[in-house]
Amino acid sequence: VQLQASGGGLVQAGGSLRLSCAASGTVSSLHVWGWHRQAPGKQRELVASLSGSGSTRYVNSVKGRFTISTNSDNSAVYLQMNSLKPEDTAVYYCYFYDVRLTRSSWGPGTLVTVSS
Repeated sequence: VQLQASGGGLVQAGGSLRLSCAASGTVSSLHVWGWHRQAPGKQRELVASLSGSGSTRYVNSVKGRFTISTNSDNSAVYLQMNSLKPEDTAVYYCYFYDVRLTRSSWGPGTLVTVSS
């Protein structure tokens, strides 16, 4: 599965952005979609994940502000980011984990910059 992300950009604090990530190829029903981010000088961290069964997980710092979702056939994942803060500035990476094949795919990353 190859992934292509879009939707990053520059936004003022308090604003919103929506990231998208689409998969090419067949998507297994047993999977996990997710978004990670890496800020300058920091380690990559999990932001949000969504399993094929509908379970979601968020890092504490984005709870109540970010929402992860997929389209109807699970071939794309979205990250709606509201009330953005300067500390959300990072390169965001989507990933897809095929549970049956135990294989991960990563998108190329999209830059989100939040100005104060």
